[in-house]
Amino acid sequence: MKSISQSMRRRLQAGFTLIELMVVLLIIGVLAALIVPNVLDRADDARVTAAKTDVNNLMQALKLYRLDNQRYPTAEQGLQALLTKPTTAPVPPNWKSYLDLLPNDPWGKPYVYLNPGIKGEVDVMSLGADGQAGGEGKNADIGSWQP
Repeated sequence: MKSISQSMRRRLQAGFTLIELMVVLLIIGVLAALIVPNVLDRADDARVTAAKTDVNNLMQALKLYRLDNQRYPTAEQGLQALLTKPTTAPVPPNWKSYLDLLPNDPWGKPYVYLNPGIKGEVDVMSLGADGQAGGEGKNADIGSWQP
């Protein structure tokens, strides 16, 4: 009886074998291969959604600016006109602060403001992950003309 308990004790103290460790690593690797691509796609989707929300908020602030001042900021005044009163002509007569902070897009680049716009009277857009016009997927432009 003592010999059985001693061999069991030695087996428990010996730890894992190399094959057992390899099987565990293989299982972890397979799980990671299945889960990681889905998680990475979700991050890209979240950035696109954040950019659409920011563009919508910027357009709302621009519309308020236009209601108060009868025109949108010029291309030279840019989106900065929503934070600080422009000093270049045409100086807005009824300027108010329309934003507390001018956000960058989710990829860390400033939003592009066009007046006159390409798709509308004015356009606000993010150039996507690649920071260049055009593209597909996560590199696609996200603009105020999109729903």
